[in-house]
Amino acid sequence: MAQSNDPATATTSGRPVPDGYQVLTEGKGSILQKGNDVFYNPAQVVNRDISIAVLRYFVKQRQLEEQNGTAAKSRTRVKGAVMANAVTDADKVDGIKILEGLAASGLRSIRYALEVEGTGRVDANDLDSDAVEAMKRNIQFNGADAEQRMRPLQGDARVVMLQSPLAYDAVDLDPYGSPTQLLDGAVQAVAEGGLLLVTATDMAVLCGNNGEACWGKYGSYPLHRAYCHEMALRILLAAIEGHANRYKRHIVPMMSLSVDFYVRVFVRIYTSPAAVKDAGSKLMYVYQSQGCDSFYTQRVGRKIQKNNGVKYMPGVGPAVPQQCPETGANFLMGGPYWADPIHNMDWVNGILESVKTNKELYPASNKVISHLTAVSEELVDVPLYFSLHDVCKTVKCTPPKADVLRSALINAGYRVSSTHANPLGVKTDAPFSAVWDIIRCWVQDHPVKGHEADSYAGKLLAKEPELKADFSRAQGAASNAKANKVARFLPNPEANWGPKPKHGRPVKAQATSDVIVVTSDGDADANGATAVPCIMTANGTVLRHAAQ
Repeated sequence: MAQSNDPATATTSGRPVPDGYQVLTEGKGSILQKGNDVFYNPAQVVNRDISIAVLRYFVKQRQLEEQNGTAAKSRTRVKGAVMANAVTDADKVDGIKILEGLAASGLRSIRYALEVEGTGRVDANDLDSDAVEAMKRNIQFNGADAEQRMRPLQGDARVVMLQSPLAYDAVDLDPYGSPTQLLDGAVQAVAEGGLLLVTATDMAVLCGNNGEACWGKYGSYPLHRAYCHEMALRILLAAIEGHANRYKRHIVPMMSLSVDFYVRVFVRIYTSPAAVKDAGSKLMYVYQSQGCDSFYTQRVGRKIQKNNGVKYMPGVGPAVPQQCPETGANFLMGGPYWADPIHNMDWVNGILESVKTNKELYPASNKVISHLTAVSEELVDVPLYFSLHDVCKTVKCTPPKADVLRSALINAGYRVSSTHANPLGVKTDAPFSAVWDIIRCWVQDHPVKGHEADSYAGKLLAKEPELKADFSRAQGAASNAKANKVARFLPNPEANWGPKPKHGRPVKAQATSDVIVVTSDGDADANGATAVPCIMTANGTVLRHAAQ
């Protein structure tokens, strides 16, 4: 992010900078900023870069679908709908129409207008009058191209979307917190086969710290476990699907990302009453053992092929006995969550290759490539994951290297991958009985101190493994990215990389020495130690647990 703080300076195009403002440049877009008068977060450059890459790919796919005759046909607009903010015939231009519902400074919309080839119009909306004035100022500052392709709007995003049914090829929602109040209007405003881009930053809610709040907002009960970041994505997808179903529409996830302090999903929306009937079979409940890391999934509904027809039935359950078969502990039940794939790998690989080819177009290209590379290696049909270190912590053994565990799973005939949501996460189609047998074999080769017989660790290790683990190196145990030395989990570029205060609030500088990063083995990097992996301030306030 380039900055200019001198009021006398001018941008590269020669436009003067008003007194008291600084110029913030990201990609081809620039905005004028004075303190924290309008919300802006430099950490969201990754979000904006990925969104631009996705929209570029979407435009190309849309064009191919139209050429091949496979593009979804637009449905008739809702009768009697008030189209106050829709593009009129006089306003129509060639290209896709994009709505950013909460545009703030307008930087994201400006970048869309200037960087996404094939964009016809970007409507940048905000409820705050100061934000709208800042948007107008920034649009003008970016010159004729931005002014011709952008339209600033002031209004409640919910009303704007409800007054514009099927009007936008892409709708982007990046709220400060939860997007749930906006979803009902969003699923109606997206054109047939269009793209909905949604961010949620209320990770404490989605990751299970406030389960009752998550139920109230999203209609799902979260479980605070190692897989919570992927669970957050699946909760958000389930919520969007639920809103879409009410209007005979359904979603198809293209890509779903857990990045830094937020989750971001990209879904296409289609109208099909028949497909809505499948909604129950796309959702699941999760049974989580309270004594170990084992979890089991159960679909909410099922679809049965009968003769030449299809019958829809409730899911068969329960998927688990009364107590955990490994420890005898009770289960927690969470859900419903999205159960189907959360990525379209053709899209992921296509977007990744596009970013690699045009790195100079993305200010945060290295970070974007690292995230997409990690996503590209995931097993798309395996929901959730377990943490290697958490599993070993349960039985208090030294963890094997990830490649060693992956080799054992592959040699046992199962598939395995990493996950972009957790560097220590393991996705596999192996049942937990096989996972624990492998851990038991590992403990036999690497003995641990004795456990009390009635402890969970004691019960786990007391069983003789039915599967004899083979830890010899298996082909495919190491990720392709690792083999090719492609970084998948890059460090943040600067200190305090994360959420920022709402606009209008004073920005308080925080010295980096006041923050202690506690590593996964429980050793603090500075001034102390703790047994729980977390990030905390020097006075002991926990900012973020490792599981969050």
